[in-house]
Amino acid sequence: MNRLPITIRLTIAFAAAMLLVLLAAALFVALRLRADLDDQVNNSLHARSVAAFNAYREGTSLAAVAVEDPEESFVQLLDSSGTVVQSAGLVIGPAALPRELRQAGDGPVMVERDLPGIDGPARMLVSGITVDGKQLAIVTGQSLHDRNEALSSVVDSFLWGGVTSLLLASAAGYGLAKAGLAPVEAMRRRAAEISIAGFPARLPLPPARDEVRRLGETLNAMLSRIREAFERERSFVADASHELRTPLAVMRTEVDGALLLRPADPEVRQALRAVSSECGRLTRLADDLLVLARLDDGRLPLRTTAVDVAELLALVRDYYVDLAAEAGRFIELDAAPMVYVQADPDRVRQMLSNLLDNAIRYGGGEIALRASKVAAGVEISVSDQGQGFPTGFLDRAFDRFSRADSGRGEAGAGLGLALVRAIALAHNGRVWITANAATTVHLWLPSPHSHLISAS
Repeated sequence: MNRLPITIRLTIAFAAAMLLVLLAAALFVALRLRADLDDQVNNSLHARSVAAFNAYREGTSLAAVAVEDPEESFVQLLDSSGTVVQSAGLVIGPAALPRELRQAGDGPVMVERDLPGIDGPARMLVSGITVDGKQLAIVTGQSLHDRNEALSSVVDSFLWGGVTSLLLASAAGYGLAKAGLAPVEAMRRRAAEISIAGFPARLPLPPARDEVRRLGETLNAMLSRIREAFERERSFVADASHELRTPLAVMRTEVDGALLLRPADPEVRQALRAVSSECGRLTRLADDLLVLARLDDGRLPLRTTAVDVAELLALVRDYYVDLAAEAGRFIELDAAPMVYVQADPDRVRQMLSNLLDNAIRYGGGEIALRASKVAAGVEISVSDQGQGFPTGFLDRAFDRFSRADSGRGEAGAGLGLALVRAIALAHNGRVWITANAATTVHLWLPSPHSHLISAS
């Protein structure tokens, strides 16, 4: 039940309440109608009993007493032994039992049972009388067939009418539930469209000042607080990244200068190389953070132009070929000439540098750098023969600060793939990963003739 949509649950609750109301109304009407019909039968029995007594006292035959339908009503005069003295109607034999005759001596007795000759169950009034010292009993009876038919007709009417009313009420309840929850659905749709990195947005509020509006106001206030916190964090990251670039560049320059002096101590040279490597890694990290912050803020200009993919891939490969060789790796380049993409060459180089750096640092085996023409664009791929990503990591590989375990080597900052996706989306491109025999990151960028939505 809890897994059903709230509109369905409200409709079910409304239908259940309506069903209880209809059942209560049907029960009340049926009991009230039965009581009224019983009163009519009882009054008729009493009236005919008085008429029968007067007729017998006046010496008139009981046949003179009004009997509307001989199959449904009767009058009998019985003596104390139960013998029928007089009878009107089609009842067969004495209608009252000996014990009922004895009880009638103390007062009128009302009984119900089936009688031969009478259609359906009958209600009888047994009244004791004394005439000329003789103990007699007048029995007046009425079939309950008509009463039962009337009750059955009412119940049937409630049944069919109730089912129809219940269906109509359920449809109306569903409509009311949908209408009542429409503001909530509008807020949900708007919330699904809100991006923390997009323009400020607020949830729509219904005109009525009710609980739903107060909920929307509370959520809007929460969104404002989240956005303010995000803006402060993004501003801090951008400022910190910008400020770190200069001292890191100075440190690396000084370290590289010290290495050119070729210190005699091999441990010193090894320490300087490690410091230089870490300075380079920190510089790339600061650059990545700054680019991501500017992309989020919409302040990263993209100078798009027609870029020769083969030339760009060769340039990036030449830059990383020595680093790959130090790790005992080889970078294979396979790109057809005269294949172009519409992109910012500096940003594409940044994406490819991140992908190659990841493949060298975390992958294994030969690295393949390929580019091929596809529909309306160019697909660039970087693959290696390493152990691949851990199970379940592909779904969050492009999330910021999402890092795999030690299966692909030392842990990084978790920004490389996030930066690749952010820049690809800014170019109206896309990026994805396949993991079969080799782990491959695919990058699609539009061709110059295709439609480009620039994020400048």
